[in-house]
Amino acid sequence: MSFNIALSGLQATTQDLNTISNNIANSSTVGFRGGRSEFSAIYSGNQAGGVNVMSTSQNFSTGGNLTYTGRQLDMGIQGDGFFVLSGQDGSNMYARAGMFNQDANGFITDPTGNRLQGYTVSASGDLQTGNTTDLQIKTGSIAAKATESVSFVSNLDARVDVIAATKPALDPNDPPVSTFNPDDTSTYHSPSSAVIYDSQGNEHVMTQYYVKTADNTWNVHYLMDDVDITPAGGHQLTFNTDGVLTSDEKLTLNITDPAIIGGAAALNLEVGYDNSTQYASDYNNSSLSQNGYTSGELNGIRLDESGMFYGTYTNGQEQLQGQVALANFTNPNGLTPVSNNAWTATNSAGVPVLGAPATGTLGSVSSGYLEGSNVDTTAEMVSLMTAQRNYQSNAKVLDANSTMQQALLNAI
Repeated sequence: MSFNIALSGLQATTQDLNTISNNIANSSTVGFRGGRSEFSAIYSGNQAGGVNVMSTSQNFSTGGNLTYTGRQLDMGIQGDGFFVLSGQDGSNMYARAGMFNQDANGFITDPTGNRLQGYTVSASGDLQTGNTTDLQIKTGSIAAKATESVSFVSNLDARVDVIAATKPALDPNDPPVSTFNPDDTSTYHSPSSAVIYDSQGNEHVMTQYYVKTADNTWNVHYLMDDVDITPAGGHQLTFNTDGVLTSDEKLTLNITDPAIIGGAAALNLEVGYDNSTQYASDYNNSSLSQNGYTSGELNGIRLDESGMFYGTYTNGQEQLQGQVALANFTNPNGLTPVSNNAWTATNSAGVPVLGAPATGTLGSVSSGYLEGSNVDTTAEMVSLMTAQRNYQSNAKVLDANSTMQQALLNAI
């Protein structure tokens, strides 16, 4: 009996050494989870029968350290969850290793060609959070967008002198003539310019000129590409005694002049002056924004912590291209490890629960980082020495048993 007990000890220790050596061998493997041999005693009735390895559990309670790589498609998970991969045979696998690339067709894949799963966007740019599918980077250019609104936040200097808005016409029977002349700086106080885009992406410079025509009252004149586009009757800004704007804060300019837009569509431009003031300080334009842009080519990818990835374009714009999906399991230890840094689902692991990163119990995703192995090499070396001692001890039992049997045979 002692022979069989010692032999079971050798077999169990050999399996333990396999687990330890696999941990050490994969201590630098991205996303690897260390294993642990779990022993159980064998009894037949009250008679000791030795030991066996009941199971080899995986350590999913401790994550690996994130290492910065700077690569746009490298992803590291902080917290619980797994990337979902679709194999070439259509089966799903789950991984912590976020080493992804873009293949010739724009699909995001791991080094072996498995495609990353996630949520795509509709033609209108809305995220489709129903079913997951292969994530693909659309490499086409982004179309130009005509400017629809432009906003200025300015302070107009309350200390400047009034300039008469009109002067008498040469003929007394004619209406008064505007004194404003963009080529004469004495006829206005402060100019401000903004770049505007038409439907074809062409740039146009719109310049506005502020003229103080009375206390707390300013007229605004507009030129685009040196063509006067000021609406009939002009546009007036009125401030109260505290310097706060009280008149209409928005104006719509309808620009149809072919000399400006050429073959592009007419511009319907809303100009806003929200939060503009009139204080006794120098003129300044503290904020300028407009929502148009020219066409652009894809030049990069940006991923945020919620797994949404955006295409970045040469015109400075970003466009949502999809969102990475993560999966989690009730019992991750039930997952079966397979080659190439992945696991497959089993009944004991439970049904995968899919969701967006940083929602529920799912962790967040860090772009430009990779999660390392969670193996503690120092602890594994200590375990290796312990396993070696156990193996030698069981071998010594076999040796003693053999010596005793030989002594018995010699005595016969």
